Amino acid sequence: MAGPQSVSVVLLLPLLLPLGPTWHAAAQRCPQTCICDNSRRHVACRHQNLTEVPNAIPELTQRLDLQGNMLKLIPPAAFRDLPYLTHLDLRHCQVELVAEGAFRGLGRLLLLNLAFNRLNALPQEALDGLGSLRRLELEGNLLEELRPGTFGALGALATLNLAHNALVYLPAMAFQGLVRARWLQLSHNALSVLAPDALAGLPALRRLSLHHNELQSLPGATLSQARGLARLELGHNPFTYTSEEDGLVLPGLRELRLDHGALQALDPRAFAHCPRLHTLDLRGNQLDALQPLQGPGQLRRLRLQGNPLRCDCRARPLLQWLARARVRSDGACGGPRRLRGEALDALRPSDLRCPRAGAEEEEEEVAAARPRAPAGTSKEKAGEAGPCPRACVCAPESRHSSCEGRGLQFVPRGFPNDTQLLDLRQNHFPLVPREAFPGLGQLVSLHLQHCGITELEAGALAGLGSLLYLYLSDNMLSSLSAASLEGAPCLGYLYLERNRFLQVPGAALRALPSLFSLHLQDNALDRLALGDLAGVRALRWLYLSGNRITEVSPGALGPAQELEKLHLDRNELREVPTAALEGLPALLELQLSGNPLRALRDGAFWPVGRSLQHLFLNSSGLEQISPGAFSGLGPRLQSLHLQKNQLQALPALPGLSQLELIDLSGNPFHCDCQLLPLHRWLTGLNLRVGATCAAPPSARGQRVKAAAAVFEACPGWAARKAKRTPAPRPSAQRTPMRGRRQGANKVGRGQVAASSQEYQGIEEG
Repeated sequence: MAGPQSVSVVLLLPLLLPLGPTWHAAAQRCPQTCICDNSRRHVACRHQNLTEVPNAIPELTQRLDLQGNMLKLIPPAAFRDLPYLTHLDLRHCQVELVAEGAFRGLGRLLLLNLAFNRLNALPQEALDGLGSLRRLELEGNLLEELRPGTFGALGALATLNLAHNALVYLPAMAFQGLVRARWLQLSHNALSVLAPDALAGLPALRRLSLHHNELQSLPGATLSQARGLARLELGHNPFTYTSEEDGLVLPGLRELRLDHGALQALDPRAFAHCPRLHTLDLRGNQLDALQPLQGPGQLRRLRLQGNPLRCDCRARPLLQWLARARVRSDGACGGPRRLRGEALDALRPSDLRCPRAGAEEEEEEVAAARPRAPAGTSKEKAGEAGPCPRACVCAPESRHSSCEGRGLQFVPRGFPNDTQLLDLRQNHFPLVPREAFPGLGQLVSLHLQHCGITELEAGALAGLGSLLYLYLSDNMLSSLSAASLEGAPCLGYLYLERNRFLQVPGAALRALPSLFSLHLQDNALDRLALGDLAGVRALRWLYLSGNRITEVSPGALGPAQELEKLHLDRNELREVPTAALEGLPALLELQLSGNPLRALRDGAFWPVGRSLQHLFLNSSGLEQISPGAFSGLGPRLQSLHLQKNQLQALPALPGLSQLELIDLSGNPFHCDCQLLPLHRWLTGLNLRVGATCAAPPSARGQRVKAAAAVFEACPGWAARKAKRTPAPRPSAQRTPMRGRRQGANKVGRGQVAASSQEYQGIEEG
């Protein structure tokens, strides 16, 4: 017979069972087409030709494998009955559309695999509800564009894989919200242009994979946005030259891969601002000479295999530098004949002789001086797609033609008709004549930088109906006529930086109905006047940095109602052009840094309060900010830059409730009672703001946020402290609660440890 204790247990069992679902009970509902592993809480329904997510999957399932089915559509809340999922595999499911809110309810999900499907776009809210996601696989889809904000809900994401898609362009803030992302994979796309701020907002990024793309030059300024990068992979891109002017500034970079490209020359200071660079991979390029590199003092590995290095007396400085700096190199000589194939690190400086006069040496010198096609392209192959000017290189596989740096004094003709990219940089032809590019109706990108151009004749771009990118930077242009740009109706990106414009070429812009991005940085503009932007209704990005602008007339920006980004930094504005901001309902980013503003008045940004997300006011000489200066900038504002000003005081900003970044560093804050509201507001923010006290002397150097002792004597401090401190409860009531809290804490720590182990597994996987 059962004793009294056994009876008690039996009686209690019915009361205990309904407390929550159990895996054993839920597992009885395993779908017929699936396999359920009860011990591991895994469900696999692979290759079952399923057209929708099966019903009756156990609620406590943690891993769900649906790969190899025919889902096509992921509808809203498709997994709402599986709140405990941590891993979801949807590879090879022919998915064409992910609906908004498809994954809502999966707050515990750590890994989402959507690789090798048919996605060509991601709706704005397709990934909402995945606040714990650590890894997102989108490899092998058909994605052609990324919309800013797509990944905004993935604040915990560490790895994003977008390799093997069809991306051509990265817009500004493309990865906004990925504040913990450490590895971004963008290889095997067709990327040719990266917006200047495409990588902004990635403070934790350590590895960036951009190999196997169509980048024509090193996008140094864009890459430098990700200042924490330690590994950068840029191999298999058609670079021909890189220099310090490319602007690569990555103080923590350790490994840089530029292998198997088309590099023909490398400036000694190309990596001068990468002081910690340890490994540089230049294999498989077209380098026949290399000068000692200046700047990367920690370089220890230089990979040069597959380059036609010329081992004569001009290579002595390289050899001496390699020995002196203790840099290991694996290159081999491509000539002269007596040293061909010899390992570079096995040579002595005395082995490297200057060329002698003679037929054999002359032949080799001439061959070395001839233009070379990109790696893997033979002379015969280079001629297959049609003729090519003698001084140029035409690569049929990539449909790129280049005459860069050939000393040309006129625009050459005779390129293959299917050319998509034409690079004429660093030549010298002051005039671009009428119909300068006949037969190039498929041309997409035209590079004319550093050519000393003073004029484009009427009809210069005639016949360029597919032209999307026009680079006229670093020339001597002071004007453009509408007739000079006719013939390129699809032109979307116009680069006019560092020319001699005194005013915006408004008449010419009217010939460009599709203009998306206008670059006029570092010219001599003194104002933006009414009518300057008439006709540019498609304009989204306007860059006017580094001019002499003192005034933006009311209504001057009005025609550009879709404007998202306005850069007016490094000008001579003495106040925020509030009236000119009227009628810009889509403005997301406003750059005003480096202007002599001194003060911000109430309502300075009111017209764009409903849309603005990023505001830059750093280095503007600000001494005073009115309490209502940021009124209207409510929950949309995500970043506020006020560093390097002259602020001694700043009002609290409680209306800015969604800030992800606020930078107050480099201001001489006076930590007295006037600053108490700011101190209180900052203590409620879970952000690093960089604000430090400059006065009084006893507080100098302390963080405003942490300098509680400074404010203890201020009126209201004690009352606030008392209000925040709850009255103690009697010990008899407190003791049991403490026990429950301790138990809860133990459970919480266990869950955190489990999550940490799970994440480690994801990273290793």
